[in-house]
Amino acid sequence: MRHHTTAGPLPDLRRPADGPRLLVPDLVLTPEGLREGYAAVVDGGAFQAVGPAAVLEREHPRLTPVRLPGHLLMPGFVDAHHHLTQSFGAALAFGEPSEIFRRVWVPLEGALDEESAYTAAKLSALESLRGGFTTVAEAGTRAPVDVGVVAAAAGDAGIRCVLGLVCNDVPDPAGAGGTEDTASVLAAAEKHLARYEGAELVHPSLAVPVPEAATERTLRHTARLAAEAGAVVQIHVNEHLAAVERSLVRHGLRPLEYLREAGALGPQLLAAHATLVTPSELTLLADAGAAVSYNPVASAWKGNAVAPATAMAERGIRFGLGTDGTRGDALRLVEAAEFAQRLAYGLATGDSSCGAGWTWLDRGGPGGADALGLGALTGRIAAGAAADFLLVDVGGPEMRISRDLPWELVRRGNRDQITAVFVAGRLRMWRGRAVGWDDLAFLDRAAELADEVVARAGVTRAHPTSAAARAGSAVR
Repeated sequence: MRHHTTAGPLPDLRRPADGPRLLVPDLVLTPEGLREGYAAVVDGGAFQAVGPAAVLEREHPRLTPVRLPGHLLMPGFVDAHHHLTQSFGAALAFGEPSEIFRRVWVPLEGALDEESAYTAAKLSALESLRGGFTTVAEAGTRAPVDVGVVAAAAGDAGIRCVLGLVCNDVPDPAGAGGTEDTASVLAAAEKHLARYEGAELVHPSLAVPVPEAATERTLRHTARLAAEAGAVVQIHVNEHLAAVERSLVRHGLRPLEYLREAGALGPQLLAAHATLVTPSELTLLADAGAAVSYNPVASAWKGNAVAPATAMAERGIRFGLGTDGTRGDALRLVEAAEFAQRLAYGLATGDSSCGAGWTWLDRGGPGGADALGLGALTGRIAAGAAADFLLVDVGGPEMRISRDLPWELVRRGNRDQITAVFVAGRLRMWRGRAVGWDDLAFLDRAAELADEVVARAGVTRAHPTSAAARAGSAVR
């Protein structure tokens, strides 16, 4: 079926609404699939009604329909794994081997002060919003600042944030953290969960960098505290060969097996990466109801493997898609999710579909929200859900004649098509620019601070920069 879009001018939505809005796009991506002739009523930060436009116009005669020709209204994307305070060092990781946290991320975050940590986090949030993410999961910063700095940055940018607090009482493999006793770590965890209870855009989470960075007691009790609070515990699991081997040497168990023995494997677990999982570990994840963040770009840039996401989907394992701070471009992320599965698994088995397109849109939005414990709140265009959504231009040359829009979005979509980004019913981005604050002046200051932080961080690269590599190449 070919979806028809109409031509016509798009109204400027930057003027704040003084009441409910009746949005009438050409297409709406509902939980049941694409719908033509649908509309949505947005008020108070949520969708009040979603259904056939003719019905909603009749039921809300006092609302002037806002026609959005050539546009798709769809859920905002969810980044299920991010490191917001690492934005100053993005290019420092390019061309580097795995486990770069030792040489790049730990020294970089350690060099941040309050202003630079706030700015780095807000820079990440700005990029994420521009790329179509309305929610990000911050996996826990190592910066020597209160996590409230990160919360403020995300809130000021206007993005929904699942905010992790690092809870390790054993020095992690990079030698960071682990200086507090177990009782103090658990007390801080309880305080963090209570601190943001009921906050509009910040949702507290607990985080352990890797399983061996915490004692069994801390792993067990952070799992309990998170489960009681309806929160998640974010843990990097089975990401690199070195991490699996460390666990085997220290505990005689693979990381997921160790989490099970520690009493930390359950629905509250958000296992980041899970690229190196055995069939029995897939069974552990499925039986426990745990969630995974599938991070395909991170696998391509610095990983040892690609998570078997199509197998996870078949086994009913909950998972979302994460950037790992690589690039805040949601449509390129869903493309990478499908592309990585095709290269890693589909080619060898003759699976030319690898999720049939819709799988990656689903895991990039509602699946990610579910993995973060926010499935009842966001990720859906439905009455009662938070109005976290995108207006995507589907009237251009890429999709005007589309006969399978979900596949087109996965393989041909790009962030230039994202006209508007709304979080909690408020317009945050309009045609790639922030709404309500001076993003250009902010970027100037971010560039200054980034230079200062990198200069004092003591980052060590294993490979030369691109320019240095080219200069030293015999082929020029």
